[in-house]
Amino acid sequence: MSSAAADSPKSFRDVWLISIGHALTHWYPATFYLLLPLIGKELGLSYSEIGLVMTCQYIAGALSNLPGGMLVDTVGKKGLLMALSLSWVGLPYLLMGFTHSYLMLLLCVSMVGIGNNLWHPTAIPTLAQRFPNRKGLAMSLHGMAGNVGDALAPLIIGALLATFTWRQIVVMNAVPGLFMSGLLLVFLGTIQFGRKKIVKVESEGQGVTEYFRGLSALFRNRTLILLTVGSAFRSLTQTTLLTFLPVFLAYEMGYSPLWVGGCMFVLQAAGFAASPIAGHLSDTMGRRRIIMTSMGMTAVVLVFMAFAGRSHAFALFIAVLGFFLYAIRPVMQAWLLDSTPKNMGGTSIGLLFGVQAVGSSIGPIVGGSIADHYGLMSTFYFLAGTIVIANLFIFFVPAQNEEVAAIKPASDNA
Repeated sequence: MSSAAADSPKSFRDVWLISIGHALTHWYPATFYLLLPLIGKELGLSYSEIGLVMTCQYIAGALSNLPGGMLVDTVGKKGLLMALSLSWVGLPYLLMGFTHSYLMLLLCVSMVGIGNNLWHPTAIPTLAQRFPNRKGLAMSLHGMAGNVGDALAPLIIGALLATFTWRQIVVMNAVPGLFMSGLLLVFLGTIQFGRKKIVKVESEGQGVTEYFRGLSALFRNRTLILLTVGSAFRSLTQTTLLTFLPVFLAYEMGYSPLWVGGCMFVLQAAGFAASPIAGHLSDTMGRRRIIMTSMGMTAVVLVFMAFAGRSHAFALFIAVLGFFLYAIRPVMQAWLLDSTPKNMGGTSIGLLFGVQAVGSSIGPIVGGSIADHYGLMSTFYFLAGTIVIANLFIFFVPAQNEEVAAIKPASDNA
């Protein structure tokens, strides 16, 4: 796609449309994190059982990401796939409002994992292709919208819980997702309407033989492997934190749902502020420097939180943690797409999020087990260690200019 096309007003409109859809894919899980302590109390769940809920969601995501990326790169029709993904995320939460079974709860969150992880292999490569010279900024706008969903959901839902039950809220929550799915289908579907004629969107698929040739080369890409494994440990840290931070605030600190929602809002709002800053700096200063600095600071803040214990200082550290933890998500995505052929973008992102989902599935159940045996505070020490491990993998990623030179012929042939 030409640079002119990439910078067109229509393209920019699509960026915001995709980003709003992304915000909703984060709104639903962020809502669930706030509801999880209430669900856990109603069903009488242990910390390990609470952790298993999120583990099931991310195992399903791990299994669905790579097939989702393959589907995107071979079939195309990204508007349809994004609409399907958003619907698939919202409807299982609706079903949760009518179940009293722990097994049905696990089934619903597994369905969410499948739908939520179809979004990224579709949306992220689309934005990268439209803004080839500003991947970091484009990824950060998309990521920033996710932070908006993550930030507003606990704040708004925390306030609504003063009036409505969690079951009523999951039913009401289905409406915005279905509405946005319709908009995505209209504006980003297979057929788009011009001013006087119907204009077909260019084909984005490729042949099966060509695809598997590219897939074979993809698995030999050292940058791809190290980035995905490092990102898995970062996601393990993030998901375990999101699972047990609300539980800690509710059970140990005695916060009401409104105050828990406020703390989660602060965590995500800090990420909202950090995302475009990190994305822009990574376009100018390099991806590695931004990622390693942010991960290092994340580890330091987690240790400080563990030392703070049940004091009010614990809550103050939440904003600092959010700034550094969420700043690196779009930068890692941009670095991955810098280092892989553009016709394999869906599979590359699918692989990234699939391996991330493996890490995310391990974290909550391990964190819950540690909390059951050694106390909930010990989980935060565990998370400081996992983010340090993530940083070690980033350290061994090849120099960016060497990797780009190595994959340039493949990119030119895409």
